[in-house]
Amino acid sequence: MTKADLVEQVADAIGPGITKKDCALVVDGFLNAVKVALAHGENIEIRGFGTFKVRRRKTRMARNPRTGDAVKVPMRSVPVFKPSKHLRMRVERLDEIGT
Repeated sequence: MTKADLVEQVADAIGPGITKKDCALVVDGFLNAVKVALAHGENIEIRGFGTFKVRRRKTRMARNPRTGDAVKVPMRSVPVFKPSKHLRMRVERLDEIGT
């Protein structure tokens, strides 16, 4: 699913009272709010959907695959998403349907 598909589904859910252009502004506003919050190290919890967090990865030693030399990978922050129980259960149903 692309952002355009998401905008179309939001427009369909709201109904004829709003244009796709306005829905695109809403979707862009939501995504920008998520980006800004994560950039400031804040967590975002959407009940029934999941939580966006910033997790700090520790410094570690890795290997250069070409030379085999040890390389120090510095500590860094990464965005992570943890789905809610409700969302996990809905996705697990795909396994039941597929088999």
